Amino acid sequence: MKNTIILLCIAVFGLTAQQTQAQEAKKTAEIVVQTSAQCDMCKERLEKAMAYEKGVVSSKLDVESAKFTIVYKVDKTTPEKIRQAISKTGYDADDIQADKKAHDNLPHCCQKGGHK
Repeated sequence: MKNTIILLCIAVFGLTAQQTQAQEAKKTAEIVVQTSAQCDMCKERLEKAMAYEKGVVSSKLDVESAKFTIVYKVDKTTPEKIRQAISKTGYDADDIQADKKAHDNLPHCCQKGGHK
């Protein structure tokens, strides 16, 4: 009888843990932002900046298309905050223009029109 109760407790605990993991997995979302990034230095700069953004789980910039994919925790940040963070790094983020001061501080090759 004692063994049955222990096994039942272990089974209930295991199911609860799985359910909690599934719920936490649903608390993330992914967005793809069109940026003005142009090179590998841009990629490194943007991905590093996102690593410090609250709620961002991961980010990856495809340099060729300048599309920036970000996975984030929905209870910690929003797509708008992420776009603003990209802008403050010096790059356009969809319809949000790059912060002028941050853009002007980028290396010349990373500025819009820097690669010709």
